[in-house]
Amino acid sequence: MTALHQFSTWINQRIEYLLFGLGFSMAILVAVQVFFRYVLNQSLFWSEELARYLLVWLTFLGASCAYYRHAHPGVGILYNRMPPALRKACALVIHLASMGLFVVMVVYGYQFAHFVRLQTTPALQLPKWLVLGIIPVSGLVLLIHGTSFLIDTLKRSSHDL
Repeated sequence: MTALHQFSTWINQRIEYLLFGLGFSMAILVAVQVFFRYVLNQSLFWSEELARYLLVWLTFLGASCAYYRHAHPGVGILYNRMPPALRKACALVIHLASMGLFVVMVVYGYQFAHFVRLQTTPALQLPKWLVLGIIPVSGLVLLIHGTSFLIDTLKRSSHDL
């Protein structure tokens, strides 16, 4: 196991704990919001905005965990019928294409977060870069996972794929 693979695993474990905390917090927040709105007939003006931002963070971080666990969709029926050498070549192309997308996420996500750095959210008055900063952060995590997978694919023989 390479140092990069160990680092990728370490990051994924921490993100999974963070995802639990974010998901649990969002569930509690929405339950409290419903209670206040329908039982107490009061509205928490900030709760919907916070729940939305938690969902954005859950989505981007969850995508990195799904990628790490190989839970992303694929066309296995065609891939499994390929000869081993072609299977390895396809895996390499897929990893490289994915890593290209992750670089785009990092670069343009950073540019966009930087562009909105002086803006604040309407209800919570949070800096928008804090909310949108998850795009380049998750892109970087995905890039670490993708690089680890690429190295692993290059080290394996064609018959092990």
